[in-house]
Amino acid sequence: MAVPARKTSKAKKRLRRTHQGLTKPEISFDEVTGDYRRSHHVSLKGYYKGRKVTE
Repeated sequence: MAVPARKTSKAKKRLRRTHQGLTKPEISFDEVTGDYRRSHHVSLKGYYKGRKVTE
């Protein structure tokens, strides 16, 4: 069984996690309401895909 020769430092361990960064949310312009909204989400006025889904 493979065993590491030396202990991995905290800095080296944390360096491996750098690929888990944040991504910006996808925002699109809603033609019906004239507002910006997140993709695949209900707008603030209650529209989704051009239809009123909430009141």
